[in-house]
Amino acid sequence: MTLAIFDLDNTLINGDSDHAWGDFLVSEGIVDAGEYEAANNRFYQDYLNGDLDIHRYLSFALEPLTRHEPEVLHRLRQRFVDERVRPMLLDKAFELLEQHRRQGHYLLIITATNRFVTQPIADLLGVDDLIATEPEMQDGRYTGKVAGTPSFQDGKVTRLGAWLAQQKRSAGDAWFYSDSHNDVPLLEQVAHPIAVDPDPKLADLARERDWPIISLRD
Repeated sequence: MTLAIFDLDNTLINGDSDHAWGDFLVSEGIVDAGEYEAANNRFYQDYLNGDLDIHRYLSFALEPLTRHEPEVLHRLRQRFVDERVRPMLLDKAFELLEQHRRQGHYLLIITATNRFVTQPIADLLGVDDLIATEPEMQDGRYTGKVAGTPSFQDGKVTRLGAWLAQQKRSAGDAWFYSDSHNDVPLLEQVAHPIAVDPDPKLADLARERDWPIISLRD
């Protein structure tokens, strides 16, 4: 079965769910407004620049999950999805997913954003599976650490390879849609790399390599 693989943030949704979750925590008074918001913005700029230290960022981003029982976190997350994520949904993204679905393709999201934030978004989009950075849990609580390899930059290639081996699938004729130059390692591995509303670095590379460029926002 042909794989149709999608980045999530700024690709299938019009925004960055990880950054938006941080903003939501600030607005809810869960974290210190001045300090957390400034750090959240700095890390996001590092990501845009291609300079993000993913492990430092994840230590920052996952720490708030350690403060509450999962039941409390899930209630917060549902409000976050309703208030912040639903406005980011794109009609053309649903149309693109449906095009691949009608062709019998297997729909897979692969994202650096952690599963706590992204699982309900993947469910809303109706994809078949999700590869996300995995927050570690022990004794029913989040530890603030990462389980395994973060699915970021080369880590997306690593995580996809492990997923393919586990699922006994091949990426032989796969598609991959992304907005970010951080995803070039995986874009280079697939038969059909597609730049979606790309950042400037990815747009330049896509034109250089004659990769299709599309928009889900116009």
